[in-house]
Amino acid sequence: MIYPSIDKILNTVGSKYILVHVASTRSKQMHETKHFQMKENEYVSKREIGRALEEVEKGLINIEKD
Repeated sequence: MIYPSIDKILNTVGSKYILVHVASTRSKQMHETKHFQMKENEYVSKREIGRALEEVEKGLINIEKD
């Protein structure tokens, strides 16, 4: 099962397409820079994409709407 739940995140983001774009961009940043917004032991996921989704869920990534 995917953690965090996509359904919960979609309540705050509003669009699955925006969520995919934000999560993939943040995941690439994590992979390239090794910079994380939380301590590594606080993440449930081991992969960058899951960690990016966790950051979105916790409100650490702001998504601006046009």
